[in-house]
Amino acid sequence: MEALRFQVVGEAFKKKPLDVKTPSERPAQYFGKKVFNREKMYKYLPKDVYEKMIDVMDNGARLDRQIADAVAAGMKQWATENGVTHYTHWFQPLTEGTAEKHDSFIEHDGKGGMVEEFTGKLLVQQEPDASSFPSGGIRSTFEARGYSAWDPTSPVFIIDDTLCIPTVFISYSGEALDYKAPLLRALHAVNVAAVDVCHYFDPAVKKVTSNLGWEQEYFLVDEGLYAARPDLLLTGRTLMGHDSAKNQQMDDHYFGAIPERVAAFMRELEIEALELGIPCKTRHNEVAPNQFELAPIFEETNLAVDHNMLLMSVMKRVARKHGFRVLLHEKPFAGINGSGKHNNWSLSTDNGILLHAPGKTAEQNLRFATFIVETLMGVYKHNGLLKASIMSATNAHRLGANEAPPAIVSSFLGKQVSELLDHIEKADKDDLLAMAGKQGLKMDIPEIPELLIDNTDRNRTSPFAFTGNRFEFRAVGSEANCASAMIALNSAVAEALVSFKKRVDEKVDELTSSQVDKLVAAGHNPTFHAIIDVLREDIKTCKPIRFDGNGYSDEWVVEAEKRGLDVEKSCPKIFERYLDEESIQMFESLGVMTKKELEARNEVKWETFTKKIQIEARVLGDLSMNHIIPVATRYQSQLLKNVDSVSTAFPVDKAEKLNARNLKIIEEIAERTSAIEKGVEELVNARKLANKIQDEHDKAIAYHDKVEPYLDSIRYQIDKLELIVDDALWPLPKYRELLFIR
Repeated sequence: MEALRFQVVGEAFKKKPLDVKTPSERPAQYFGKKVFNREKMYKYLPKDVYEKMIDVMDNGARLDRQIADAVAAGMKQWATENGVTHYTHWFQPLTEGTAEKHDSFIEHDGKGGMVEEFTGKLLVQQEPDASSFPSGGIRSTFEARGYSAWDPTSPVFIIDDTLCIPTVFISYSGEALDYKAPLLRALHAVNVAAVDVCHYFDPAVKKVTSNLGWEQEYFLVDEGLYAARPDLLLTGRTLMGHDSAKNQQMDDHYFGAIPERVAAFMRELEIEALELGIPCKTRHNEVAPNQFELAPIFEETNLAVDHNMLLMSVMKRVARKHGFRVLLHEKPFAGINGSGKHNNWSLSTDNGILLHAPGKTAEQNLRFATFIVETLMGVYKHNGLLKASIMSATNAHRLGANEAPPAIVSSFLGKQVSELLDHIEKADKDDLLAMAGKQGLKMDIPEIPELLIDNTDRNRTSPFAFTGNRFEFRAVGSEANCASAMIALNSAVAEALVSFKKRVDEKVDELTSSQVDKLVAAGHNPTFHAIIDVLREDIKTCKPIRFDGNGYSDEWVVEAEKRGLDVEKSCPKIFERYLDEESIQMFESLGVMTKKELEARNEVKWETFTKKIQIEARVLGDLSMNHIIPVATRYQSQLLKNVDSVSTAFPVDKAEKLNARNLKIIEEIAERTSAIEKGVEELVNARKLANKIQDEHDKAIAYHDKVEPYLDSIRYQIDKLELIVDDALWPLPKYRELLFIR
């Protein structure tokens, strides 16, 4: 075993960067080369079909099945010209990954030969086996029928020889079995609600778009070292391993020079991503050794989610070409920073207005304040749900570890925006509503029109921070599907905006004609009068979610609980927030998900949590008993032989002094191996007891409370053994070998 370890470590350090073929064109010229985008649609579709497709994509018009054949014919022509032989419906089941079943274009021609066909029917809908994907009990195992249906708002793309068609995935009875279907519903809900509120300020607004810019963090490790670590291979993280003497404490990796091998990987990754229409913008070293980040330009949320899922798949394939493995686990190594995927989120109108950006007029700033406050209202009311949307067995290792936001959702606004909201809450309303030319409004806040985009410092401890013209949901995990967080966030904001408009309209309707006349005569806009009344109520209501301090402090946990925020730390219990009455009511009222769908998804979440901990427990038990203890006892035997030899060669008093160190190590090995054996036995028994529990919720809690703690206690003993066992005997690559690319 030791020979294998040193062999793979040696090979890793010999690796040289691969030559990457650079396209002759500039990035802007090959961007979208493998995407059936608008340019391709214009070229390959009849003009009337093209115009109908644009109407579907831009305005949400219903897809006319009659044009599907023409679209399919155009897609097939473009695809075959690019060497494509197969097609697949590409979807995002509840496995957290993507799924695809490839079919070739060939069909019998009825004359003993073959023809290549691709019809509108095949484009629009297919029938993958739904019984083999997580469904949370919506479908019985023997009820296999499920449907994938084309999402025309996300462009078709080519991977190798296959035409990939983004689709939703639903059951035979219509329930969503994926992430895309409820995401599209949530985006529709926030569009409708935001447009209604925008009409108070600009009746010309026709559409509000949710935007997302994700920041993908990841680790790279040499493929040989990865293969020599069964824990990395099977769980995505190291279940044991003592800190390297040097890791990130010198702060020399962050934004440092990118290692040559990594730069070669990044170049090829960016080329492939750009050809697939993923607008890669930023790349850099992250804080921890071997940790890096890639971030794109902002896109519409549905497309951004698809691009992130696609990128994670492409990353893994390209990394292997360069002798790496990508680690997307949120905490693959103890003692150094884990990886997140910050979700930068905003809303914008079809006429180019960012609704979370300050304006230049008083009326624009009232709109700005409205969307800031109602976003906070949604986050405050559903702070527990938002935490549940980003929680997982893997992300739980990262949150609150002094490197990522704490597992308490709060929002950092910065001094200027906080002062703006305080001013609206407390200032004399007549001053705020004083006549100012045609605007009919004087926001008595002279500094606001001069706000710059970067009007606030950053607070890295805030899970939901305002960063100038958007909010940054920092708590999302690196291997997560962004759709989970975006479904919850856009739904929460949509509900808040619906409530806001209802209450504003009620206040306007309550005004008598004489009151309206009096307001107008005083230079006040009656609608703005009602808006400010409701804003004042909401600013007071959502104040507990606003926190600009240190989210890592123990004091904040106490304070957050006093404010009524969700401070639960148990992952399975956090998932319960999806089934709170207010969560169900929100999702159902907006048409995003039904109670049945929510219950099914939670069954999947609890089952997934259990399985992840179960796998980790099995792997740790196997490594402990079959790798670590045999090596430790082998070293112990060597020391015992040495003690015997010394005792034979030297007088008793001299031998005792010479053997003192070895005897101490021998005793420590005995104590620690005994503790490991006892821990593994108790771990197995705890797992057996938990496995007898039928209810998935209760089983997940048992795994969290009774099984998972053994992982840390057993690891502690193993990591101590690593420090005393002969390095030549230790069977697994160590952190100092895993974390530094040569």
